Amino acid sequence: MSAPVRPGDELAPLVVPVTRTLIVAGAVASRDYQDVHHDAELARAKGSPDIFMNILTTNGLVGRYITDRLGPGAELRKVAIRLGAPNYPGDTMTLTGTVTEVAGDTAVVRVVGANRLGHHVTGTVTVRLPGARSEARGEERDR
Repeated sequence: MSAPVRPGDELAPLVVPVTRTLIVAGAVASRDYQDVHHDAELARAKGSPDIFMNILTTNGLVGRYITDRLGPGAELRKVAIRLGAPNYPGDTMTLTGTVTEVAGDTAVVRVVGANRLGHHVTGTVTVRLPGARSEARGEERDR
């Protein structure tokens, strides 16, 4: 975002196609080798209709969403999320966000990621905004 963020601002949505590859790659990248994240047959044996996304992949996607929307200089300070409905292969998750607080160079964004089953993820992200520190304190932009 080029303009300063304000409470009530809505971030543009991010649509994430949930593929089998995304689920497995996210699990492997985060070293989560639980079979429910990569083996459909074992996931079904445990009562799930298919493999499903792990929380670490979801956390990464939430972080990506915030930095994509607020700029590459945005620094994640705190990510507090809760999982709900699983993300299965073939789903589409749409991430949305609303700025709830702004104080100096820090903002809090309420994030929701929804799929066909409901809310996959809900939570808040506290982020330091790029350039906001110098504007908020009257410091020079170029250091």
